[in-house]
Amino acid sequence: MRPKMKHIILCLSTWLSALTLSAQECPDLISPANGSTGVAVDQIIDWELVPGIPGYRILLGTTPGGSELVEQSVGSATFYVPPLGLPENTTIYVTIVLDFLFEAGEDIICTGQSFTTGSVTAPPSCNTIDYPSDGAEEISVFSSIRWSYTPTASGYNLLVGTTPGGGDIFDGDVGNVLSFNPPGDFPPTTTLYVQLQPYNSMGAAVGPCTTTSFQTGIIQAIPGCSYLISPLDGAINVPLTSRLEWASVANADGYRVTIGDTPYNANVLDDVALESTSVVLVDFLPNSVYFIRIIPFNTSGEAVGCRQESFSTSVGCGPYFDPNVGEYVTLSPEINFPDSISFCENESPYVFTSEDVADGYRWYRLDEFGNEDLLSESNEVSLDETGFYRYEAYNLVDQLGEITECISSKEFEVVSSESADISGLGVTQGADGLDIVINVSGIGSYEYAIGNPDGPYQEDNAFYGLPLDTYTFYVRDKNGCGISQVIYTPGVPPDGFPAFFTPNGDGINDFWQYIPPENAKEPLVDAIMIFDRLGTFLAQINPTGLGWDGTFMGRPLPANTYWFKAMNGDQKPVVGYFALKR
Repeated sequence: MRPKMKHIILCLSTWLSALTLSAQECPDLISPANGSTGVAVDQIIDWELVPGIPGYRILLGTTPGGSELVEQSVGSATFYVPPLGLPENTTIYVTIVLDFLFEAGEDIICTGQSFTTGSVTAPPSCNTIDYPSDGAEEISVFSSIRWSYTPTASGYNLLVGTTPGGGDIFDGDVGNVLSFNPPGDFPPTTTLYVQLQPYNSMGAAVGPCTTTSFQTGIIQAIPGCSYLISPLDGAINVPLTSRLEWASVANADGYRVTIGDTPYNANVLDDVALESTSVVLVDFLPNSVYFIRIIPFNTSGEAVGCRQESFSTSVGCGPYFDPNVGEYVTLSPEINFPDSISFCENESPYVFTSEDVADGYRWYRLDEFGNEDLLSESNEVSLDETGFYRYEAYNLVDQLGEITECISSKEFEVVSSESADISGLGVTQGADGLDIVINVSGIGSYEYAIGNPDGPYQEDNAFYGLPLDTYTFYVRDKNGCGISQVIYTPGVPPDGFPAFFTPNGDGINDFWQYIPPENAKEPLVDAIMIFDRLGTFLAQINPTGLGWDGTFMGRPLPANTYWFKAMNGDQKPVVGYFALKR
C-alpha cells in the first residue's frame, strides 16, 4: 500500500469506527415516501441521515434494484435531484447504498423502496441556453452547448445556425439530454444562433422559444493537466493555513480548482476559476484528508482526464490514530471536573485544587454576558462568590517548531450551602404503620437517613410504614456542610384513652375502651380502630361498648404496644397508642 493511501485510511477510521455495529440501520425515504403515487416527474428525492456514513450512492430503476435511470454517488448529501427528471406514469425503484471509501469497509446495499410518478398534463415551458451565454465572444470551436433541465420535459429540439432561426449547423431532436456536442467543430470567428424547444407527451413548448447567439474564436489547442507542487500529492502534516501551489500549464487561461474533505465533496472550493497558480486557504481542520482536482482551461476548452490528488493536515491536538499504539490518542489533558462545586456559608473563601495532570491551568469567572475574568493560572483557585466559572487545563505541544496549547475545558457552577434546619416532623398513622415526614429549611441540598448518621441516605424526606417506636432521623447536606438530627418519641395517649390494660381475666381492667373525660368538648363518634405496631388492623370497637379484650380472631395477643385511631366531633382524626400488659 502506498504511504499516502495508508494515511488516508487512518484518518478516515473515525468514520469507520462509528460503523462497527452488528447491523447498520438503513435510511427511509422522506420525500417521496415509500409507496407514494402521483409523484411529480421533477421530484427531488431525499432520505434520512445515517450518522457516521462517509457517503451514499443512489440507484434509480424501473425494476427492483435496477439502475438504468441513475447510478450516482452523492457524497454526504441526503438528497438527489434527477438531472433529467423522471419518466411519467412509471414505478421508480430506489436503492440507497451506504458507501464506504477505499474498500476500508464493505458497502451496505439497503432494501429497495419505490414510488410511482403521475401523468404530465401540459407541455413544458420554453428554456434558454446556459452555455455559451447570450452574446458571449471568443467561444472555443470545440465547445458544447449546455442547458438546464426544463420541468416535465422528456426531450429537446435544437436549432443551431449561422442565421436567426436557421439550422444549417444542426436541426433535430437531441433527446432527453442537457448538452449537445456538434458532429464537427464549430466554424471559427462566426456568430452562431441557437434555439431550444423542450417537449413532452403533451407536445412541444409553445413558441417560438427565445433565440440566443454567441461568437466563436480562433482555433486554439486545449491545455494539458497540472499537478500540485506544494504541498506534494500525499503530503502529511500540512499546516492548517497553507498556500497551495500547482504547476503552470502552457496555453492555459486559468485553472478550475475543486477541494473537499471527501473525494465527492467540494465544501472548500467548488470548481473555482483562478488565473494564478496558487491560492491561500485558512482554517483547514486538523487531522483531516483533503482532495483537490486542478483543471486548466482556455477558450478552446478545459484539460481532460486530470487526476485527483490529496494531502492531510497537521496532527493538531487529536484525537488521531497512532499506529505505534494502535488506538486513537489526544494531546489534550484528561480532566475530571464536576458540574458544580460548593462551599459552606461559614467557610468562605473556598480553595479548590485540581488533581488533573497538565502543563498549565487557568480559572475564569463568567459574568452574565459571558465575559471572562481570569482568577488563577495555577492548579489552585480561591472562590468566594457563587456563580458560573470556567476551568482550563492544557498541555504544551511542539508541532513543526511551533508550540501549541492543547486545551481541555469545563464550565461549572459554584453554589453555597449549609446544614439543614429541621423545623419539625409530620407523623400520621398509615395502613402499614407510622408515616413520618421530616420538614427542613436551608439553602443546601439534603438527603435523609434513619437510625445511623452514616446512612444509607435517601432523597425522599418521608419514611413510611414504621413500627411504633423511638427513632433518630439524620439530615445530611450533600455538599458536606454538616448533619442535623431529630428524635421522634411516641406521645402520651389523649385524654379518655387509657395508657394500658391487663386482659388477664381478674375482672380488673380486662378491656381497653374509651372513657369520656368529664366535660368532654369533643365526644367521639363512629368507631375506634385498633392496629398493631406494624399497622395491621386488629379490631374495631364502639365508643360506647364494652371495649377490646386483647384478642385477634379469638386468640390472645402478646403484651406489646398497640395503636388506635378514631374521629372526634369535628371529623378530625385522633391517633395514639396504648400498652397491652399480661
